[in-house]
Amino acid sequence: MKRLMEIFLVALKLGITSFGGPVAHLGYFRAEYVEKRNWLSDKVYQDLVSLCQFLPGPASSQVGIGIGLMRGGILGAICAFLGFTLPSVLVLISAVYFMNALQMNLDFLKGLLIVAIAVVLHALVGMGKNTLNNIAAWCIFIVSFVIALVIPQAYTQILIILLSGIAGIFLYKVETEKAHAMQVNVSKRQSIASLTLLVILTVSLPVIAQASNNHWLHMIDKLFRGGLLVFGGGHVVLPLLQSAFVPEMIDLKTFLAGYGLTQAMPGPLFTFGSFIGASLFGITGGIVAMIAIFLPAFLLVIGTLPFLATLREHRLMKQALKGINAGVLGILAAAWVNPIIMHTVTHWMDVFLSGILFCLLYYFKCPPWIIVLLGLLIGVLFYS
Repeated sequence: MKRLMEIFLVALKLGITSFGGPVAHLGYFRAEYVEKRNWLSDKVYQDLVSLCQFLPGPASSQVGIGIGLMRGGILGAICAFLGFTLPSVLVLISAVYFMNALQMNLDFLKGLLIVAIAVVLHALVGMGKNTLNNIAAWCIFIVSFVIALVIPQAYTQILIILLSGIAGIFLYKVETEKAHAMQVNVSKRQSIASLTLLVILTVSLPVIAQASNNHWLHMIDKLFRGGLLVFGGGHVVLPLLQSAFVPEMIDLKTFLAGYGLTQAMPGPLFTFGSFIGASLFGITGGIVAMIAIFLPAFLLVIGTLPFLATLREHRLMKQALKGINAGVLGILAAAWVNPIIMHTVTHWMDVFLSGILFCLLYYFKCPPWIIVLLGLLIGVLFYS
């Protein structure tokens, strides 16, 4: 119980302070789980990130769920998920009842985007030290970065990961050392049950919702499919949910207001589903919507992580993962450029301030929550 509480509280701190979107979340996670607490090695963390980038759904949330799973089993995964997700969910549900207050000036929140530039760069540098240690890794990284930047499509990252894995098999020599241990506190039987439940829900929910014509089931079905079919991070879920809910179940003005508020929240962008649920059915709807949109990610992590832990010991998989890690680093670097830098840097002052925050992180080892507070202060002083 003590370990589960620790998992929840650490994730809760991240859920309150992790601004900046999915790529920034991975930076916060690495600083907290790898560097500060040493819950897992950098190698294992990068393998976990690579797997979650390959899976559909909210990659950063899946990484957090995976770390909770390794630390405390299925209950640990639930604690990690709730801690990281609940802060923004509760704010968004509350905001439904205070929509008139959303007209306030939110320009100061640009300071949090400045924080994201520094946090993501810090994560890229740290992960790059372990990954980009030979010519093959650099080649895969550069090619992946260019492709992800030039063709920013949702399915591009899947192609990059597949090609990076193939390149890793051919470019890396066979290694004899044992992979860093990835202890997964869940059995293969539980994993198979998780994947089976995912398939059953995917097939049955649309049929049941259509046959019953129940509004609750329609909402759950739309959010479940949104959480399952999205590649490329939380931003990609916007057009899918818009086509599913507007104007049939929610008006466009309310939809866009909720999405704009979600962008200003810490934690995962998929919590936007809670705003939709609360708009339709109140507090209970917001909670049910949170479960519906994140359930596919949860089942996928439980269903795939134990198999990854086993596959990592195989020669070809070890070589492929080396290539995949370099390719994923290229994807993350491209996401750092677009949308983070391209949508944030409009003046030389933005570069200067983000550079200061990066130095505080990298050279002075300031904890990320201090950087977030400094970012809010920067937003108030320079952007409001």
